[in-house]
Amino acid sequence: MTHSPTYKGTIGILTGGGDVPGLNPAIRAVTIRALREGYKVIGIRRGWKGLIELVRDHDYDNHENFQALTEEVVNRAGRTGGTFLHSSRTRPSHVKAADVPTHLQDKYTEAMNDLTPEVLTNLEWLGIDTMIPIGGDDTLSYGVHLAKKGFKVVAIPKTMDNDVPGTDYCIGFSTCVSRTIALTNTLRTSAGSHERFLVLEVFGRYAGFTAMLPTMAGAANRCVIPEHKFDIDRLTELLVYDRNHNPSKYSIVLVSEGAMFAGGEMIFTSQTTDAYGHKKLGGIGDLVSQELQSRSAQFNQGKGINVINQRLGYLVRGGDPDAIDSIVPMAYGNLALDLILGGMHGRLVVLKNGRYDDVPIEVVTSTKKVVDVGKFYDIERYRPHYRKFAMRPLFIMTSEL
Repeated sequence: MTHSPTYKGTIGILTGGGDVPGLNPAIRAVTIRALREGYKVIGIRRGWKGLIELVRDHDYDNHENFQALTEEVVNRAGRTGGTFLHSSRTRPSHVKAADVPTHLQDKYTEAMNDLTPEVLTNLEWLGIDTMIPIGGDDTLSYGVHLAKKGFKVVAIPKTMDNDVPGTDYCIGFSTCVSRTIALTNTLRTSAGSHERFLVLEVFGRYAGFTAMLPTMAGAANRCVIPEHKFDIDRLTELLVYDRNHNPSKYSIVLVSEGAMFAGGEMIFTSQTTDAYGHKKLGGIGDLVSQELQSRSAQFNQGKGINVINQRLGYLVRGGDPDAIDSIVPMAYGNLALDLILGGMHGRLVVLKNGRYDDVPIEVVTSTKKVVDVGKFYDIERYRPHYRKFAMRPLFIMTSEL
């Protein structure tokens, strides 16, 4: 007869921000280990939103706000992409009047409202002792806020931009890089057939890792990143050179969505902001394409060069995780449980120099993680540069050391 462990408490888990492959494996890892160690696990649905929309009434149907997690539930989803708990960009400490849940509108009437008291009360009502948020720096910044309020939080980093401080690796990054390389290689046949430039806009609001790594791997000739504003004439000149020295007469540039023209600013599709104050990026690839086509003749003996322009977007975000984004989430989930079992909280699980570790959760909001331009980006050639590889981390330029 199997021995049932003594009940140790209840763990809450949620996923916030953009979806990435690897979230479901992380949820699975946390749940299976926690259940076997004697914990109950509650999945909060739609990120932090589930914790502000919850109604504290046992007769109320809260199935859209939380669910009890079992091995059967997580095993079914654990090998798939996305997040079966769903996601949102909710920030409970900054909720606009229009977004305050109906049952709280009489209580919170300001233009901007802090619903943290409701979150803490709802966590107590659910019996949750420790929260494990999985997200990027936005989602985790609210985890930092809760930790400062005294609630137990152990965080797991996730974002395909790979820009959460304190860790070399965030869930979703490897699959993003793998997909970017694969999709670039798919589209290069059309670029070569028509002897064109290929411009691919990729994710990366403030950090250019998702453009740098595929370029370093040989998927593109050049890349432009948020950390260094680029000169469009220089980029055009380089791409003309690359095209004319390629037997198939094409060249490729990866453009981070947060990249900026010299003298310019980020390009947005909308002026409205999300809960964390971010406008929706998108369109820099379109502008780069237009400028390349109009300027190419002056660097190509008077002959213009046409462009194939594609925004990769959700094509690199959707679908199943690759090997790394199946293994790392498993390790991160178990590392989170190791910390909880050891009575540790207020921590962020991380990968540092090839080793799993943990750091204070406050690192999420105390610094920024971006490409070290001086070390890794050639500002004259608009591409990565690298020299010594000994003792570098797996993804070369993602360490903050």
